[in-house]
Amino acid sequence: MDTITAVKNRIFQLCDKHNISINKLANICALPPSSVKNILYGKSQNPKLLTIKMICDGLGITLSEFFNTDDFNNLEQEIK
Repeated sequence: MDTITAVKNRIFQLCDKHNISINKLANICALPPSSVKNILYGKSQNPKLLTIKMICDGLGITLSEFFNTDDFNNLEQEIK
């Protein structure tokens, strides 16, 4: 799995856990819905850490909690 896929999966997972839509997530994180959708649907191939931090803040989790998953712990090498 690559990093972008792991980020997308984690955002979908958190929306499911909190039982919220993508638009609701964007709203509680003070982000434009297009920013979140661009990450989730592949338009943004390099989401900013600040955007991920705002998602974490909106959900009341830390960056450490966001990235502490098997997907992130088992990422493939980006440099080959």
